[in-house]
Amino acid sequence: MAIVSTEPEPGIVTVTIDCPPVNALPVKGWFDLAAHLRAAGENPATRVVVLRAENRGFCAGVDIKEIENYSGYDHLIGANKGCAAAFSAVYDCEVPVIAAVHGFCLGGGIGLVGNADVVVASDDATFGVPEVDRGALGAATHLSRLVPQHLMRTLYYTARRIDATTLQHFGSVYDVVPRAELDEAALRVARDIAAKDTRVIRAAKEALNGIDIQPVHRSYRFEQGFTFELNLSGAADDARRTSLENNFRTRGSQES
Repeated sequence: MAIVSTEPEPGIVTVTIDCPPVNALPVKGWFDLAAHLRAAGENPATRVVVLRAENRGFCAGVDIKEIENYSGYDHLIGANKGCAAAFSAVYDCEVPVIAAVHGFCLGGGIGLVGNADVVVASDDATFGVPEVDRGALGAATHLSRLVPQHLMRTLYYTARRIDATTLQHFGSVYDVVPRAELDEAALRVARDIAAKDTRVIRAAKEALNGIDIQPVHRSYRFEQGFTFELNLSGAADDARRTSLENNFRTRGSQES
């Protein structure tokens, strides 16, 4: 598992999630991602950040197998704090963050994308929050930044996904391109931002966050409180095991 930062062009930092096969991040992965994003923004030479991923999809969220394989609540608490740190690192990054999304973007992936400044996606990208199927709550804060309120509730309650073209219709995805053109599409936007006076862009990022109508940090942590309740009640344990069993049966039927 790795989070890798590179500088493909002057002033443009690319942070890549690479945790095969589906980029379901363990606790350490979320904190590592937060650290890379913070480091990029704190570097005065950075003008814009592109957040992208390798493997089958952008991000499948939290590694629920890690939580299930350990007794007690340490890994659940770690996952919640790690997600909060990574989501905040995107939102609070001193420079704009462009999310380049391919394949699936689920759960924690929505938290990252929903806090990004610009979203570009490949035409195979789908977005969803399967938390209710896993006995957890969270990322409704960020999903509501991508779709209107009633659609957000429908997607949340049903754990259904929505495609990139539909999100482009709502204006939350800036561009939809073939998978092979995704990185270049993100870089095109990044170059436009990097060409501006970084002092102005950094001030603009702070100003836009300051006038945001949604208190994203507080809102997300409020959601997480209900995840703890579900775990204490035992409902989360049942949901996680059912989800893992369903995933195992699905993979088995595909291989047979």
